[in-house]
Amino acid sequence: MRSRPSYHTQLRLFLLPYLAGSLILVILPALATFAVAFTEYNAVQPPRWVGLANFAKLYNSALVRISLRSTVTFLLAAIPLRIVGALCLALLLQSRRRGFGLGRAAIYLPTVIPEVAYAIIWLWVFNPLYGPLNKLLALLGIFNVNWLAEPGTAQLAIIIMVLFTIGEGFVVMLAGLQNIPRAYFEAATADGATPWQAFWRITFPLILPWLLLLSFRDLIISMQNTFTPSFVMTYGGPYYATTYVPLLIYELAFDFFDFGMAAAALIITYLLLLMLIAGVLNIVRGWLDA
Repeated sequence: MRSRPSYHTQLRLFLLPYLAGSLILVILPALATFAVAFTEYNAVQPPRWVGLANFAKLYNSALVRISLRSTVTFLLAAIPLRIVGALCLALLLQSRRRGFGLGRAAIYLPTVIPEVAYAIIWLWVFNPLYGPLNKLLALLGIFNVNWLAEPGTAQLAIIIMVLFTIGEGFVVMLAGLQNIPRAYFEAATADGATPWQAFWRITFPLILPWLLLLSFRDLIISMQNTFTPSFVMTYGGPYYATTYVPLLIYELAFDFFDFGMAAAALIITYLLLLMLIAGVLNIVRGWLDA
C-alpha cells in the first residue's frame, strides 16, 4: 500500500502550478526583456547586439525626459492623495453603523469597473460641453474648462480620475485599523487623551507598516494604471503632457517597432521605482530615528 505524501510535500505540490506560471509568465519574460534591452530588434530581423546604445538614445531623447517628468509629477501628486484619501475614508467608515456597509461598497465599486470602460466614463465627465463636472463648475461661476485640451488640466484630470479607484487601498487601511485592539483607545480615553492625540500616538504608529505597504503598492499600480487613461482619453497629449512611461514604452515597441529601446525604457522605469522606494524607506527611517 502506497503511503500518502506528507503535509509539507502536499503544500509544495499545490505551489507547483503557481511556481510554473511565475517562471513562464514572469521570470522568463523579464530575463528576455533584459537581454533585448542591449540589442537592436524590430521583430522582423534577428536581434543585433548594440550594448548600451539604447540607453544612450533614451538619455539624449527630449521625449523621454518629458515623459519621465510627467510620470514623476503624476506619482508625487496622485500617490499621497490616494493614500490619505484611503486612510480618511477608512477612519470614517471603520465602525459598524447602519448604512456604512453601503458606503464601503460604493468606495470599492470603481475598482472593479474595467479600465477602458472607466476611462470612457471619465471622457464623458470631462467633456467641456455637456460633461457633468463642467455643469457643476458653472454653478460656481467657473466656465469652459477644457480638461483634456490643456497640458495642466489634462494632468489634473488624470489625477482626479485615479483618486476614485482607491477601493483596494481603502480595504487595506480598513483591515489595518480593525487590527488595532480597542483596549488601547479605551486606556487613552481614560487618561484624558483627545481624539487627535489618540490618532497620533496610537493609530498612526500602528498602521505605519500598512501605509508603507500601500505606498509601495501604489507606486507600481499607479504607474501601470496610467496607460489606459492616457491611451484612451488623450493618447499622450496635449503636448505630451500625459505621455507617461507605460505609454511611451508602448509607442516605442508597437508604433516604432523598436523593441530594444522599449525594453531599455522598461528597465530604467523599474530602476527609478526602486530608487523611489528606497527614498521613501530612508525618509521613514530618518523620521523614526528622530
